[in-house]
Amino acid sequence: MGISFLITALEQGLAFSVMALGVYMTFRILDFPDLSVDGSLPLGAAVSAKFIVAGYNPFLSLIPALIAGGLAGTITGVLNTRFKIAPLLSGILTMTMLYSINLRIMGRPNIPLLGEKTIFKMMNNVGIPSPWNNLIILIIIVLLVKFILDLFLKTQIGFALRAAGDNPQMIRSMGVSTDTMKMIGVIIANALVALSGALVTQYQGFADVGMGIGTIVAGLASVIIGEVILGKKSIFITTLSIIVGSILYRLSISIALYIGFAASDLKLLTAIIVIIFLSTPKLKNMIEVSVND
Repeated sequence: MGISFLITALEQGLAFSVMALGVYMTFRILDFPDLSVDGSLPLGAAVSAKFIVAGYNPFLSLIPALIAGGLAGTITGVLNTRFKIAPLLSGILTMTMLYSINLRIMGRPNIPLLGEKTIFKMMNNVGIPSPWNNLIILIIIVLLVKFILDLFLKTQIGFALRAAGDNPQMIRSMGVSTDTMKMIGVIIANALVALSGALVTQYQGFADVGMGIGTIVAGLASVIIGEVILGKKSIFITTLSIIVGSILYRLSISIALYIGFAASDLKLLTAIIVIIFLSTPKLKNMIEVSVND
């Protein structure tokens, strides 16, 4: 297990941390179980790959991927707020629709990018020595996303969004529409997930219609791990903890594969990791009570 192993885990954790930030927006801020992210990740990947294959700049391909994710979030938001379909079912319906939409966009189950220009291949030409080039561009992009998200959550709309998740009755009494806040939150969340999908597909060199399976569980694992380690304090610390949680989650998965676990075991391992970290606060309280007694 050398430096290249750790760098690869860092790169994967950073690429998926943008997705984890999107999951945090819905599950933690809005208390909205949005399963549509399992379709938004490959949607962003499909759109970005399609633009790259068509000859567009790989950096510019991130923009339509972001917009496509926002449109997917709009569908989920409309189903919930306008048609009054339960959040869980709204996400499942959008996820189901996105599978066919993603196939329609790609025209086939996957799009290889081996011979195409990506943002990571472009970094090879700016003089940054390997293997640090991919890591540096990912750090820059993730920190930029974190900075923008932190600023947004500190605005009036951001405060209203957080209040809509914590105390919807109070925010309604102040004349703010909780449905509007849900729409904004779900749109931003799916846009972030799609952006992560675009980054991942350029990093791994292909887009696949099935690459979003388990996205929600991986995102939740990252959020939970980060919260257990760094806690839920300020917005800055919270978003940082999610990035750290994503890195640690990917590192744990990489270690599991390194020591001999099969790829088919990863879903089981993910569930076990989530259970362990969800149980950690409860176990701490039990230990403290037993010690005090």
